[in-house]
Amino acid sequence: MVNDDGSKEGATWPMPKFRFEVDFGTELKGVAFQEVSGMEVENQVIEYRKSNSPLFSTEKMPGITKYGNVTLKRGVFINDNSFWNWHAEIKMNVVKRRTVLIKLLDESGKVTMQWTLKNAWPTKITSTDLKSDGNEVAVDTIELAHELLIISNG
Repeated sequence: MVNDDGSKEGATWPMPKFRFEVDFGTELKGVAFQEVSGMEVENQVIEYRKSNSPLFSTEKMPGITKYGNVTLKRGVFINDNSFWNWHAEIKMNVVKRRTVLIKLLDESGKVTMQWTLKNAWPTKITSTDLKSDGNEVAVDTIELAHELLIISNG
């Protein structure tokens, strides 16, 4: 059956990825970014062979979980040095860690999927490049290390 808008009744569609926001805690909520990448998780592989195994190959078992750094890009705004200030707080073995929420939104602005980065902190900040003949927006890049990635729905 076809609805009035031409869509099929009961059809489900993949979520578009262009509407999202990022929360860095109490002082930085709903920050608009141009791009978020690197939300990945992998398990190291442990290879093991028992001495009495009849097979001449190893068994593969899951090992330590490893999370990739998340890279975020956003436009440069006047008098907003919040990420540079966060990075400046890093001292020898001391850093202010935060829970970062990356929220995928639907057309009404409702959260449909959320990635939670636990104990995140900035490992790298890259300032915009400058060109006298450029016609682009100035963009800063921040790279975050974290210890856990939790994915939840709406």
